[in-house]
Amino acid sequence: MRVAVDCRYTRLERHDGISRFTASLTAALARRLGPDDELVMLVSDERQLTMLPELPHALISSPTSAREPLVARQVNRLAPDVVFSPMQTMGAFGRRYPLALTVHDLIYFTHRTPPRDLPAPVRLLWRLYHLAWWPQRLLLNRADAVVTVSETTRALIARHRLTRRPVTVVPNAADAVPARERTRPDGVELVYMGSFMPYKGVDTLVAALHHLPGARLHLLSRIPAGERDRLTAVAPAGSLVVHDGVDDAEYAGLLDGATALVHASREEGFGIPLVEAMGRGTPIVVADTEIFREIGGETALYFPVDDAEGLAAAVRRLTQPGEWERRSAAGPAEAARFDWDASAAALETLLRTLAATRR
Repeated sequence: MRVAVDCRYTRLERHDGISRFTASLTAALARRLGPDDELVMLVSDERQLTMLPELPHALISSPTSAREPLVARQVNRLAPDVVFSPMQTMGAFGRRYPLALTVHDLIYFTHRTPPRDLPAPVRLLWRLYHLAWWPQRLLLNRADAVVTVSETTRALIARHRLTRRPVTVVPNAADAVPARERTRPDGVELVYMGSFMPYKGVDTLVAALHHLPGARLHLLSRIPAGERDRLTAVAPAGSLVVHDGVDDAEYAGLLDGATALVHASREEGFGIPLVEAMGRGTPIVVADTEIFREIGGETALYFPVDDAEGLAAAVRRLTQPGEWERRSAAGPAEAARFDWDASAAALETLLRTLAATRR
Protein backbone atom coordinates (compact mmCIF):
# COMPACT_ATOMS: atom_id res chain seq x y z
CA MET A 1 0.00 0.00 0.00
CA ARG A 2 1.35 3.40 -1.00
CA VAL A 3 -0.02 6.06 1.34
CA ALA A 4 0.28 9.81 0.83
CA VAL A 5 -0.29 12.01 3.90
CA ASP A 6 -1.02 15.70 3.44
CA CYS A 7 1.51 17.37 5.77
CA ARG A 8 1.19 20.87 4.35
CA TYR A 9 -0.41 22.27 7.52
CA THR A 10 2.74 21.54 9.53
CA ARG A 11 4.13 24.66 11.20
CA LEU A 12 7.70 25.77 10.58
CA GLU A 13 8.94 26.44 14.11
CA ARG A 14 6.41 25.33 16.70
CA HIS A 15 3.46 22.97 16.39
CA ASP A 16 -0.12 24.09 16.79
CA GLY A 17 -2.86 21.50 17.31
CA ILE A 18 -3.31 20.38 13.69
CA SER A 19 0.42 20.49 13.04
CA ARG A 20 1.17 18.22 16.01
CA PHE A 21 -1.71 15.91 15.06
CA THR A 22 -0.23 15.58 11.58
CA ALA A 23 3.36 14.96 12.66
CA SER A 24 2.57 12.57 15.52
CA LEU A 25 -0.02 10.55 13.62
CA THR A 26 2.22 10.29 10.55
CA ALA A 27 5.11 8.97 12.65
CA ALA A 28 2.87 6.43 14.41
CA LEU A 29 1.31 5.31 11.11
CA ALA A 30 4.74 4.81 9.53
CA ARG A 31 5.75 2.55 12.45
CA ARG A 32 2.75 0.32 11.75
CA LEU A 33 3.22 -0.11 8.01
CA GLY A 34 4.87 -3.26 6.70
CA PRO A 35 7.92 -3.74 4.44
CA ASP A 36 5.75 -3.77 1.32
CA ASP A 37 4.07 -0.48 2.27
CA GLU A 38 5.27 3.05 1.63
CA LEU A 39 4.34 6.39 3.17
CA VAL A 40 5.11 9.66 1.42
CA MET A 41 4.56 13.03 3.07
CA LEU A 42 3.14 15.87 0.97
CA VAL A 43 4.73 19.19 1.94
CA SER A 44 4.54 22.68 0.45
CA ASP A 45 7.74 24.01 2.05
CA GLU A 46 10.78 21.84 2.68
CA ARG A 47 11.36 23.67 5.98
CA GLN A 48 8.36 21.71 7.25
CA LEU A 49 10.54 18.59 7.21
CA THR A 50 12.32 19.72 10.38
CA MET A 51 9.01 19.27 12.22
CA LEU A 52 8.13 15.92 10.62
CA PRO A 53 9.46 12.35 10.91
CA GLU A 54 12.26 11.29 8.54
CA LEU A 55 10.21 9.76 5.74
CA PRO A 56 10.02 10.16 1.96
CA HIS A 57 8.36 13.37 0.87
CA ALA A 58 7.06 15.15 -2.21
CA LEU A 59 6.80 18.91 -2.75
CA ILE A 60 3.44 20.22 -3.98
CA SER A 61 1.68 23.59 -3.94
CA SER A 62 0.52 25.32 -0.75
CA PRO A 63 -2.97 24.57 0.60
CA THR A 64 -3.74 28.31 0.54
CA SER A 65 -2.66 28.83 -3.08
CA ALA A 66 -4.99 29.35 -6.05
CA ARG A 67 -3.86 25.93 -7.31
CA GLU A 68 -5.46 24.05 -4.41
CA PRO A 69 -8.73 23.05 -6.18
CA LEU A 70 -6.63 21.16 -8.75
CA VAL A 71 -3.90 19.87 -6.39
CA ALA A 72 -5.03 16.29 -7.14
CA ARG A 73 -3.32 16.58 -10.52
CA GLN A 74 0.00 16.94 -8.69
CA VAL A 75 -0.79 14.10 -6.30
CA ASN A 76 -1.89 11.78 -9.11
CA ARG A 77 1.69 11.74 -10.41
CA LEU A 78 2.77 9.98 -7.20
CA ALA A 79 0.32 7.11 -7.90
CA PRO A 80 -0.84 6.69 -4.28
CA ASP A 81 -3.19 3.86 -3.34
CA VAL A 82 -4.84 6.17 -0.81
CA VAL A 83 -4.45 9.76 0.47
CA PHE A 84 -5.13 11.04 3.98
CA SER A 85 -5.47 14.73 4.81
CA PRO A 86 -5.69 16.09 8.38
CA MET A 87 -7.99 18.83 7.06
CA GLN A 88 -11.21 18.84 5.03
CA THR A 89 -10.16 21.43 2.44
CA MET A 90 -7.75 19.43 0.26
CA GLY A 91 -8.56 19.82 -3.42
CA ALA A 92 -10.10 16.73 -5.04
CA PHE A 93 -10.96 17.61 -8.65
CA GLY A 94 -9.57 15.00 -11.02
CA ARG A 95 -8.17 12.70 -8.32
CA ARG A 96 -7.43 9.09 -9.20
CA TYR A 97 -7.09 7.76 -5.65
CA PRO A 98 -9.30 7.16 -2.60
CA LEU A 99 -9.31 10.13 -0.23
CA ALA A 100 -9.98 10.51 3.51
CA LEU A 101 -10.54 14.04 4.84
CA THR A 102 -10.57 15.20 8.47
CA VAL A 103 -12.98 17.42 10.40
CA HIS A 104 -11.60 18.44 13.79
CA ASP A 105 -14.54 20.47 15.03
CA LEU A 106 -17.51 22.60 14.01
CA ILE A 107 -16.59 25.57 16.19
CA TYR A 108 -16.41 28.15 13.42
CA PHE A 109 -20.03 27.69 12.43
CA THR A 110 -20.99 29.41 15.69
CA HIS A 111 -17.79 31.42 16.27
CA ARG A 112 -16.91 32.67 12.80
CA THR A 113 -13.80 34.73 13.57
CA PRO A 114 -11.02 33.04 11.53
CA PRO A 115 -7.46 32.38 12.76
CA ARG A 116 -5.46 35.60 12.58
CA ASP A 117 -2.48 34.07 10.77
CA LEU A 118 -4.40 33.37 7.55
CA PRO A 119 -4.06 35.73 4.55
CA ALA A 120 -6.87 38.29 4.26
CA PRO A 121 -8.51 36.69 1.18
CA VAL A 122 -8.52 33.31 2.95
CA ARG A 123 -10.06 34.87 6.08
CA LEU A 124 -12.87 36.32 3.93
CA LEU A 125 -13.53 32.95 2.29
CA TRP A 126 -13.40 31.36 5.75
CA ARG A 127 -16.23 33.58 7.00
CA LEU A 128 -18.33 33.00 3.89
CA TYR A 129 -17.77 29.25 4.07
CA HIS A 130 -19.09 29.08 7.64
CA LEU A 131 -22.29 31.03 6.96
CA ALA A 132 -24.11 27.83 5.93
CA TRP A 133 -23.76 24.05 6.21
CA TRP A 134 -23.91 23.19 2.52
CA PRO A 135 -20.25 24.10 1.68
CA GLN A 136 -19.09 21.68 4.39
CA ARG A 137 -21.35 18.97 3.01
CA LEU A 138 -20.00 19.61 -0.48
CA LEU A 139 -16.39 19.28 0.67
CA LEU A 140 -16.90 16.15 2.75
CA ASN A 141 -18.95 14.31 0.16
CA ARG A 142 -16.09 14.67 -2.35
CA ALA A 143 -14.09 12.24 -0.18
CA ASP A 144 -14.46 8.49 0.21
CA ALA A 145 -14.33 8.65 4.01
CA VAL A 146 -14.25 11.23 6.78
CA VAL A 147 -12.06 11.21 9.87
CA THR A 148 -12.70 13.13 13.08
CA VAL A 149 -10.90 13.32 16.41
CA SER A 150 -13.64 12.69 18.97
CA GLU A 151 -16.97 10.98 19.51
CA THR A 152 -18.38 14.40 20.35
CA THR A 153 -17.55 15.77 16.90
CA ARG A 154 -18.76 12.58 15.20
CA ALA A 155 -22.13 13.06 16.89
CA LEU A 156 -22.28 16.68 15.72
CA ILE A 157 -21.47 15.63 12.15
CA ALA A 158 -24.35 13.17 12.27
CA ARG A 159 -26.71 15.69 13.90
CA HIS A 160 -26.13 18.21 11.12
CA ARG A 161 -26.09 15.51 8.40
CA LEU A 162 -22.79 16.81 7.06
CA THR A 163 -21.80 13.80 5.00
CA ARG A 164 -23.01 10.61 3.39
CA ARG A 165 -19.55 9.11 3.85
CA PRO A 166 -18.57 6.83 6.74
CA VAL A 167 -17.04 8.72 9.69
CA THR A 168 -14.13 7.17 11.63
CA VAL A 169 -12.86 8.52 14.96
CA VAL A 170 -9.06 8.81 15.06
CA PRO A 171 -8.50 10.49 18.43
CA ASN A 172 -5.98 13.17 19.09
CA ALA A 173 -3.40 12.30 21.74
CA ALA A 174 -0.32 13.51 23.59
CA ASP A 175 3.15 12.08 23.96
CA ALA A 176 3.43 9.56 26.81
CA VAL A 177 5.23 10.62 30.00
CA PRO A 178 7.24 8.18 32.16
CA ALA A 179 5.50 7.24 35.41
CA ARG A 180 6.57 9.31 38.42
CA GLU A 181 5.19 10.57 41.72
CA ARG A 182 3.93 14.11 42.08
CA THR A 183 3.70 16.24 45.19
CA ARG A 184 1.20 19.01 45.82
CA PRO A 185 2.71 22.37 44.80
CA ASP A 186 2.82 25.32 47.16
CA GLY A 187 0.17 27.98 46.75
CA VAL A 188 -2.37 27.95 43.92
CA GLU A 189 -0.71 28.06 40.50
CA LEU A 190 -3.11 27.68 37.56
CA VAL A 191 -2.06 27.10 33.96
CA TYR A 192 -3.96 27.92 30.76
CA MET A 193 -2.75 26.68 27.37
CA GLY A 194 -4.84 27.84 24.44
CA SER A 195 -5.66 30.79 22.24
CA PHE A 196 -7.52 33.95 23.20
CA MET A 197 -10.43 33.63 20.80
CA PRO A 198 -13.67 34.78 22.51
CA TYR A 199 -15.19 31.27 22.70
CA LYS A 200 -12.19 30.07 24.75
CA GLY A 201 -13.63 31.73 27.85
CA VAL A 202 -10.37 33.26 29.10
CA ASP A 203 -12.37 36.10 30.69
CA THR A 204 -14.00 33.46 32.94
CA LEU A 205 -10.57 32.23 34.04
CA VAL A 206 -9.47 35.76 34.88
CA ALA A 207 -12.73 36.59 36.70
CA ALA A 208 -12.28 33.49 38.87
CA LEU A 209 -9.08 34.99 40.29
CA HIS A 210 -11.20 37.52 42.20
CA HIS A 211 -12.60 34.55 44.17
CA LEU A 212 -9.18 32.94 44.73
CA PRO A 213 -7.04 35.36 46.79
CA GLY A 214 -3.33 34.74 46.25
CA ALA A 215 -3.81 32.45 43.25
CA ARG A 216 -1.88 33.05 40.03
CA LEU A 217 -2.93 32.25 36.46
CA HIS A 218 -0.20 31.49 33.91
CA LEU A 219 -1.16 32.36 30.33
CA LEU A 220 1.19 30.32 28.18
CA SER A 221 0.27 30.98 24.53
CA ARG A 222 1.31 33.93 22.42
CA ILE A 223 -1.04 36.81 23.12
CA PRO A 224 -1.80 40.05 21.24
CA ALA A 225 -0.57 43.09 23.16
CA GLY A 226 -4.04 44.62 23.37
CA GLU A 227 -5.52 41.42 24.83
CA ARG A 228 -2.69 41.15 27.36
CA ASP A 229 -3.29 44.72 28.53
CA ARG A 230 -7.05 44.21 28.73
CA LEU A 231 -6.82 41.03 30.81
CA THR A 232 -4.15 42.47 33.09
CA ALA A 233 -6.36 45.50 33.77
CA VAL A 234 -9.34 43.40 34.93
CA ALA A 235 -7.37 40.80 36.94
CA PRO A 236 -6.33 41.24 40.59
CA ALA A 237 -2.93 42.90 40.82
CA GLY A 238 -0.08 40.42 40.39
CA SER A 239 -2.38 37.48 39.65
CA LEU A 240 -1.56 37.08 35.93
CA VAL A 241 1.73 35.69 34.66
CA VAL A 242 1.89 36.26 30.90
CA HIS A 243 4.47 34.01 29.22
CA ASP A 244 3.56 34.97 25.62
CA GLY A 245 4.66 31.60 24.25
CA VAL A 246 6.59 28.69 25.75
CA ASP A 247 8.55 25.81 24.27
CA ASP A 248 7.82 22.18 25.09
CA ALA A 249 10.31 22.02 27.98
CA GLU A 250 8.95 25.20 29.58
CA TYR A 251 5.40 23.93 29.15
CA ALA A 252 6.23 20.63 30.85
CA GLY A 253 7.92 22.43 33.74
CA LEU A 254 4.95 24.75 34.28
CA LEU A 255 2.53 21.80 34.28
CA ASP A 256 4.72 19.98 36.80
CA GLY A 257 4.56 22.97 39.13
CA ALA A 258 0.85 23.67 38.68
CA THR A 259 -2.05 23.12 41.04
CA ALA A 260 -4.26 22.58 38.00
CA LEU A 261 -4.67 23.21 34.31
CA VAL A 262 -7.83 25.26 33.79
CA HIS A 263 -9.93 25.60 30.64
CA ALA A 264 -13.23 27.44 30.20
CA SER A 265 -13.81 26.93 26.47
CA ARG A 266 -17.45 26.74 25.40
CA GLU A 267 -16.67 24.47 22.43
CA GLU A 268 -13.78 22.26 21.33
CA GLY A 269 -13.22 19.44 18.90
CA PHE A 270 -10.85 17.77 21.35
CA GLY A 271 -8.68 19.25 24.09
CA ILE A 272 -5.01 18.27 23.86
CA PRO A 273 -3.94 20.38 26.88
CA LEU A 274 -6.25 18.29 29.08
CA VAL A 275 -4.55 15.07 28.01
CA GLU A 276 -1.09 16.63 28.37
CA ALA A 277 -1.83 17.80 31.90
CA MET A 278 -3.41 14.54 33.09
CA GLY A 279 -0.50 12.60 31.61
CA ARG A 280 1.89 14.54 33.84
CA GLY A 281 -0.29 14.10 36.93
CA THR A 282 -1.62 17.66 36.94
CA PRO A 283 -5.32 17.85 37.86
CA ILE A 284 -7.64 19.58 35.38
CA VAL A 285 -10.49 21.96 36.15
CA VAL A 286 -12.59 22.50 33.05
CA ALA A 287 -15.94 23.75 31.76
CA ASP A 288 -18.71 21.16 31.88
CA THR A 289 -19.07 20.47 28.17
CA GLU A 290 -19.64 17.24 26.27
CA ILE A 291 -16.15 17.12 24.79
CA PHE A 292 -14.40 17.83 28.09
CA ARG A 293 -16.48 15.09 29.74
CA GLU A 294 -15.34 12.73 26.96
CA ILE A 295 -11.69 13.51 27.68
CA GLY A 296 -11.61 14.19 31.42
CA GLY A 297 -13.92 11.37 32.50
CA GLU A 298 -14.16 10.98 36.27
CA THR A 299 -10.71 12.48 36.81
CA ALA A 300 -11.50 16.11 35.97
CA LEU A 301 -13.28 18.67 38.10
CA TYR A 302 -16.05 20.48 36.20
CA PHE A 303 -17.74 23.86 36.55
CA PRO A 304 -20.72 25.34 34.66
CA VAL A 305 -19.82 27.13 31.43
CA ASP A 306 -19.04 30.86 31.96
CA ASP A 307 -19.32 30.47 35.76
CA ALA A 308 -16.26 32.12 37.36
CA GLU A 309 -17.44 31.41 40.91
CA GLY A 310 -18.04 27.78 39.99
CA LEU A 311 -14.52 27.57 38.62
CA ALA A 312 -13.10 29.04 41.81
CA ALA A 313 -15.10 26.56 43.91
CA ALA A 314 -13.72 23.65 41.87
CA VAL A 315 -10.15 24.90 42.38
CA ARG A 316 -10.76 25.22 46.12
CA ARG A 317 -11.82 21.55 46.19
CA LEU A 318 -8.25 20.69 45.24
CA THR A 319 -7.04 22.27 48.48
CA GLN A 320 -9.01 19.77 50.59
CA PRO A 321 -6.93 17.03 52.22
CA GLY A 322 -6.11 14.26 49.76
CA GLU A 323 -8.15 15.69 46.87
CA TRP A 324 -5.24 17.02 44.82
CA GLU A 325 -3.26 13.83 45.37
CA ARG A 326 -6.17 11.58 44.35
CA ARG A 327 -6.86 13.41 41.10
CA SER A 328 -3.16 13.73 40.30
CA ALA A 329 -2.67 9.97 40.70
CA ALA A 330 -5.69 9.20 38.51
CA GLY A 331 -4.60 11.49 35.66
CA PRO A 332 -2.03 9.34 33.81
CA ALA A 333 -4.42 6.39 33.42
CA GLU A 334 -7.13 8.70 32.09
CA ALA A 335 -4.68 10.27 29.64
CA ALA A 336 -3.47 6.85 28.46
CA ARG A 337 -6.84 6.30 26.75
CA PHE A 338 -5.55 8.68 24.07
CA ASP A 339 -2.54 7.11 22.43
CA TRP A 340 -0.92 7.84 19.05
CA ASP A 341 -0.32 4.17 18.29
CA ALA A 342 -3.97 3.32 18.92
CA SER A 343 -5.05 6.26 16.77
CA ALA A 344 -2.68 5.15 13.99
CA ALA A 345 -4.17 1.64 14.17
CA ALA A 346 -7.66 3.03 13.58
CA LEU A 347 -6.39 5.14 10.70
CA GLU A 348 -4.46 2.24 9.15
CA THR A 349 -7.57 0.06 9.14
CA LEU A 350 -9.50 2.77 7.34
CA LEU A 351 -6.76 3.44 4.79
CA ARG A 352 -6.30 -0.24 3.95
CA THR A 353 -10.04 -0.56 3.39
CA LEU A 354 -10.00 2.45 1.04
CA ALA A 355 -6.87 1.24 -0.78
CA ALA A 356 -8.53 -2.12 -1.41
CA THR A 357 -11.37 -0.37 -3.22
CA ARG A 358 -8.86 1.25 -5.60
CA ARG A 359 -7.33 -2.10 -6.47
